[in-house]
Amino acid sequence: MPKLPDHLELKRTRVSCKLDAPNDTESVLYSGAYASLGVDNSSLESFFKDFKVVINRLTEDEIEFDMIGIDAALANAFRRILISEVPTMAIEKVLIAKNTSVVQDEVLSHRLGLIPLRVDPRLFSYKSEKDEPNEKNTIVFGLHAHCKRGGPRCTVKSEELKWQPNGSMFALEIENKGSSSTTAPKTYTNFKSNQDMQPEFSENPIHSKYPDITIARLGPGQEIELEAHAVKGVGKEHAKWSPVATAWYRMLPEVVLLKDVYDVDAEKLVKKCPANVFDIEDTPTGRRATAPRPRACTLCMECIREEGWDEILALRRKKDHFIFTIEATGALPPEVLFTEAVKVLEDKCERIITELS
Repeated sequence: MPKLPDHLELKRTRVSCKLDAPNDTESVLYSGAYASLGVDNSSLESFFKDFKVVINRLTEDEIEFDMIGIDAALANAFRRILISEVPTMAIEKVLIAKNTSVVQDEVLSHRLGLIPLRVDPRLFSYKSEKDEPNEKNTIVFGLHAHCKRGGPRCTVKSEELKWQPNGSMFALEIENKGSSSTTAPKTYTNFKSNQDMQPEFSENPIHSKYPDITIARLGPGQEIELEAHAVKGVGKEHAKWSPVATAWYRMLPEVVLLKDVYDVDAEKLVKKCPANVFDIEDTPTGRRATAPRPRACTLCMECIREEGWDEILALRRKKDHFIFTIEATGALPPEVLFTEAVKVLEDKCERIITELS
């Protein structure tokens, strides 16, 4: 395969980080940019060969992985989709029967909406304004907290939100005025079956992800009684539907020693770096500085801030290697969130191809 000259290859694949500003930040999007030199950067075969995903850390609510062989635009697309287009369930409507606490109704509703719910949104459908709330598009939670008179103040936690699998328990007064006393009163939901009859929910009941989130503080004699209805939505409509606390990426750092650094200068270099990137090794010619941990570099520039050090050290970033981190809110595991983001992007691509054909 043809190869570009070293200076062009460096310009194409690296961002040079200088004290004043980074250089060579642009990406080469035109497939024929290096065609005159015999290099074709539009080959899908080379993309399939070079692209890979390496998982570095995976916990219940966080994942860190490397995406290698892609452009920054694609990495940013995944980030934006994760934040605003992967659906979750969140409380949308709050029916307040009684609230004598110091927290106003609208503030209480807003706090309830931001509580992460442990439920798979793929099991539910979207609810439009014309749809009636039913077991396929709505989850109902009940909350009834009371602080006794003469006792201490009480704290209402998110664990007191109780899932009601058979739907709303509040009677719809307007609809029930003309009905006979023998018929069951109509409620705010139209559940034809209980949600806990489904095997997904019977084995894993719906609940708030974090049980110790403070909803309100009640003084003696104060009371809160309400129902909260959760529906499916996406983060671009409201942040409460965003499945991630945050999702971000950074290019892989690269620290290159252009010249050998020995003895006193090597010790000075190690002390200057707060990220512990550098180390010292013993060689026949003396104690020489090395950079065994470039991934830890935060680009603080302390190592090249003094005059002359920028000719000894080169700080770079790889344009096609991204360290991606996802912090989930708890609705879905972080590794599942990324696969869902890939599906969303795939649907977008298929829609564009269909409209162009």
